[in-house]
Amino acid sequence: MTHQDELKQLVGQEAVKFIENNTIVGLGTGSTVKFMVDALGQRVKDEHLSIVGVPTSERTRKQANSLGIPTKGIDEVDHIDLTIDGADEVDQNFQGIKGGGGAHLWEKIVAINSHKNMWIVDESKMVDQLGAFPLPLEVIPYGSQQLFKRLENRGYKPEFRMKDGKYVTTDSNNHIIDLHLGRIEHPNELALELDQLTGVVEHGLFLNLVNTVIVGREDGPEVLHAR
Repeated sequence: MTHQDELKQLVGQEAVKFIENNTIVGLGTGSTVKFMVDALGQRVKDEHLSIVGVPTSERTRKQANSLGIPTKGIDEVDHIDLTIDGADEVDQNFQGIKGGGGAHLWEKIVAINSHKNMWIVDESKMVDQLGAFPLPLEVIPYGSQQLFKRLENRGYKPEFRMKDGKYVTTDSNNHIIDLHLGRIEHPNELALELDQLTGVVEHGLFLNLVNTVIVGREDGPEVLHAR
């Protein structure tokens, strides 16, 4: 396990302390969340914790089920008490970029339907300004080349996400276009602009959503609460 993995494991273990018995918990996606789900599975086993997980991806669902955590789809529950997810970048205002794992559409649907949202990150994800991490867009395949041209014309440096010469597809069978912006000066304005682009199903700007961030630091996990 790398040192970064150790920090991720520590924040994952810290995060599950916030999960209460008889609650519905949104389970995010990504390398940090994987450690959290492992720790949650241990609590379910050791403490007979009664929870239902709402996974944000097929891979999280499979992991949860393998650990004895029962799961339901978003439309099978009437609320979500707390969602715990990772993030690719988080600024001082608790605004973030997500979608490095290609699950940001499902992640955002679960997040906006949650009473509380918590992000767990290692300290490398904390930034002064968003944008160094490429901003992911989930786009429908039909017309995606035309959309790509429009993004290019706006100077957003788009790039289709590819693997082994094929388009990466999401759990909803859409494509991903990553925008290499460098710096995002006005996240809210950009989010509104992307929301209005036909063919974009969802973007990876997660704004005004998160209540708590747990940061894995050298001297242990730091719990930050939104102002």
